Amino acid sequence: MSKLAAIAHCHPMSLRTIESCFGSLYSTFGLKVEGHLVGFAILHQIFEDATLMDICVAPSEQGRGYGHMLLQAVIANAVQSKAETLFLEVRASGLTARHLYSQYDFKESGIRLSYYKTDNGNEDAILMELAINDNL
Repeated sequence: MSKLAAIAHCHPMSLRTIESCFGSLYSTFGLKVEGHLVGFAILHQIFEDATLMDICVAPSEQGRGYGHMLLQAVIANAVQSKAETLFLEVRASGLTARHLYSQYDFKESGIRLSYYKTDNGNEDAILMELAINDNL
């Protein structure tokens, strides 16, 4: 997963952070095509609050609907686990990701100024949330 994140994200989570996402409060989703991992998602849930920690599709595989498949699996898991709200944050420059989330009725709920590192400084994180009960 860390190798995939390194090619898909300009500043991915560290290997240590990814490794910490395996435990009772996390659900991980992998998407393989012809035996190769092409995408993954990590969901963290505490009681009724679920957070999409990361979602990643290999650049060579983007545009094939794999992001939709992963997001649908994350939402279904949150519903099954009785989450009330699914939270995420996305780079302000992540227009494709923001469009994907809006297709599933995620709403922008805030901004974390200068949150993400870039090659030239920092950029804002857009906070988004999905009210699970509204989508049952």
